Amino acid sequence: MIPILMNGLEVQAEEHWTVLEAARFYGLEIPTLCWMEGLTPWGGCRLCLVEIGEPPKSRLVSSCTYPVEKGLAVRTDTRRVIEARRVMIELMLSTAPMSKKIQDLASKFGVTQQRFPPRNEECVYCGLCIRMCDEQMDARAIGFQNRGYKRKISTPFDIRSEECRLCGGCLYVCPACSARCGGPNADTDICNACLQIEPTCLEQYDELNCWMYDVGRCGSCVQEKKR
Repeated sequence: MIPILMNGLEVQAEEHWTVLEAARFYGLEIPTLCWMEGLTPWGGCRLCLVEIGEPPKSRLVSSCTYPVEKGLAVRTDTRRVIEARRVMIELMLSTAPMSKKIQDLASKFGVTQQRFPPRNEECVYCGLCIRMCDEQMDARAIGFQNRGYKRKISTPFDIRSEECRLCGGCLYVCPACSARCGGPNADTDICNACLQIEPTCLEQYDELNCWMYDVGRCGSCVQEKKR
């Protein structure tokens, strides 16, 4: 086991863990988009950024690819980290504003303005579809092409791939394929119409729903009337 500092607390982590795995083991929530259990970490979306080291020499790293090491000091929710996540969400919203998953992230992190013009490319280049096709479906039918602003995901030579079995695995993992609802403000880049991004709490204990949230926090349940 490796001793590390996680938000000021000394914890133990397995040698092969990444910072993200260590944080999740201890119940710390770090948002991700390009990471998925069972697929190789890539660190492309930068939503899982954490701050390591001590100021003024601290730096931001992607927690899904950074391995734990002895004496590592990690902070998951500093002002610098949260601001960086908000900027990344804004950038992804400009690329795929119709993605429900990205719109939900915007609501969760309080992103209420869009400073980047929408491009409506409907792809955030997270690479999930490529890794799913390669590592889980063993097809390798798609991949990245070109660089910079010309970058895209396609089949070799942009023709029908004989390796593709039309399994739908790429669509299943694609965050841009989960279309947002129309809502009352469908013509805006950031809808923020659905702040209910937590599942409905089915159990209620006194003033608490489930076991950790106060009544009404997720927006889908109402405080039980006192008898």
